[in-house]
Amino acid sequence: MFYTDNKLQYPVRVDAPNPLFARALQQAIGGVEGEIRVAMQYFFQACGARGNPKFRDLLMNTAAEELGHIEMLATAVALNLDGAPLSLQEQMAKDAAVGAVMGGINLKNLLSSGLSAMPVDSDGVPFDMSHIYASGNIAADMTANIAAESTGRTLAVRLYNMTDDAGMKDMLQYLIARDTMHQNQWMAALEELGGTAAFPIPNSHPQAEEKTEFSYAYLGFQADGSAAAPGRWSEGPSIDGKGQFTSGVLEPSAQVPDLGKARPNSGAQSEQM
Repeated sequence: MFYTDNKLQYPVRVDAPNPLFARALQQAIGGVEGEIRVAMQYFFQACGARGNPKFRDLLMNTAAEELGHIEMLATAVALNLDGAPLSLQEQMAKDAAVGAVMGGINLKNLLSSGLSAMPVDSDGVPFDMSHIYASGNIAADMTANIAAESTGRTLAVRLYNMTDDAGMKDMLQYLIARDTMHQNQWMAALEELGGTAAFPIPNSHPQAEEKTEFSYAYLGFQADGSAAAPGRWSEGPSIDGKGQFTSGVLEPSAQVPDLGKARPNSGAQSEQM
């Protein structure tokens, strides 16, 4: 069950409404780095979490927190849109916000939502859930969550650097701090699962059954056959501690693709059958 007390998780204040910044904030709501993404990702990971219930609790608690972040950002979008014109035609000559509208404000916020936030990115593209990663493997999910919070924090920092509004900077510093915590909590959860020893994921598959000669080989694919540039990933012990990195150039196999003839009535040309 979910509950609400109609209070914001953290105070939201806009000192100087800026319709163009409202558009930028939409990326933090409905962009691929945004709060809808992580809220739904953690929610569905929690719904499918098997094993120790503390991981489900961690995921569901964080999903609920992210819903509160959506509410904060939606409030910020609405407050930044305050004063934007309701009718471009009537206000063109006298409303200073028209310049912002014509200069890049997301018109969906004006035309479709009545100066309110929407589940869209900064270009007005609806969030379609295609970036929700919930694999049913807790270590894989924690790894995906570290990346999600990293890109989210990067976006929040960029938004912070875009605005001079003290209220918006204060709110964004809160969100940046929470992204710091979330990165750390997912890394801590991964540590409880074995840290780097949890890799390769899934650890339930017997590695002895892999083509082990390729398990830790860094392969170059340069057209001239030269070796790829070396790095930590090309020599020394593997990060998971279960092998040794090597480096080489992959030689092509002798097999040439042959799919055979096309099936009758498949819509192919007669020459293909």
